[in-house]
Amino acid sequence: MIKIYRTIAAGLITALVAGCGFWGDDGEEVVPSPLVSFDAEKKVKTLWSVSIGSGMGEKFHQFTPAIDDNRIFAVDQEGTVVAVDRTTGSKLWQVELEVPVVGGVGSGFGKVAVASEEGMLYVLSAEDGSELWRANVSSEVTAPAQFNTELAVFQLINGKVVAFEASTGNRRWTFDAQVPRLTLRGTSAPIVASDVTFAAFASGKLVAIDNVKGTTIWENRVALPEGRSELERMVDIDGRPLLVDRTLYVSSYQGRLVSINPFRAQIVWAQDVSSYHSLAAGFGNVYVSEADDAVQAFDRSSGASVWRQSKLENRAISAPAALGTAVAVADFEGYIHFMSQTDGHFVARGRVDSSGVYGDMVVKDDVLYLLTNNGRLAAVTLQ
Repeated sequence: MIKIYRTIAAGLITALVAGCGFWGDDGEEVVPSPLVSFDAEKKVKTLWSVSIGSGMGEKFHQFTPAIDDNRIFAVDQEGTVVAVDRTTGSKLWQVELEVPVVGGVGSGFGKVAVASEEGMLYVLSAEDGSELWRANVSSEVTAPAQFNTELAVFQLINGKVVAFEASTGNRRWTFDAQVPRLTLRGTSAPIVASDVTFAAFASGKLVAIDNVKGTTIWENRVALPEGRSELERMVDIDGRPLLVDRTLYVSSYQGRLVSINPFRAQIVWAQDVSSYHSLAAGFGNVYVSEADDAVQAFDRSSGASVWRQSKLENRAISAPAALGTAVAVADFEGYIHFMSQTDGHFVARGRVDSSGVYGDMVVKDDVLYLLTNNGRLAAVTLQ
């Protein structure tokens, strides 16, 4: 049995240390749950897979592929950026930036963005990979850039959110939020609408930022720090907020899952749950991968718990992704677990790469796209 250890570094906690493992509070070594047996109702089919480089490296990066139109983009730790036809898996272009990359890849409106460990931002053409502009923010950008028609927005690990004109690279505004001294390793990715950016921070706050001025429209506290130690008081929001039907959903580590009306800045409902992952939605539910690797579904309207699947405990699962009638998570051994959106029972399981999957998976047209830790980009569907 492979074992996993969670490591604590000065000032930072690596929340996802898949492939290494962790110790429990009582000093006992924690062992991942074994794979459960079930009668598969669907088959997992890999449509294509392609190597895009050297993978995530040894720093537990959580790179997520990005989709723009019929292209899907991915990057490896050494700065190899690849565009792939998402239907056929054929490589369309490849660019070697030759810099260590930390923030994954973001795309939108014909542009692709990556960030280096030194805080250098590279924005490329989605058409051919040619460089459009670059800028230096002098801090790590661990979340993918987000775009609207006018802006490219980057969230930095030091609590800043920086917006650039997407076409020229001219800096439009900088928003600065205070962050605690002890945080999870990583940041949430913002949601960039036409007139407002929603950004979540390690303080447990969600802020609406004016896209013209970069000033606060409103802020709301998702979770309140509690406990004596800095470790106990961590309430980071590392997963990207989810916007569905004009309602925001956001979860925090050692905090809550909340539903927020963004027009009134009002919390509609809240449930105690601990998660450092992005969220998914489907069948009237919002899905959460909890910090203890259970998957839970909550009714989007009322916040009531619909079901909870606890048989993936300690398997270092990814954020959930909804496709068809199923919701999927990947784990540290590279298995993809598909559960029914109705009641959470397992309907299928497949494996693309034994190296595991740290980053979020993305869904387009009922196809699941994922980037494994060894740098294999794959398209998967259920039959």
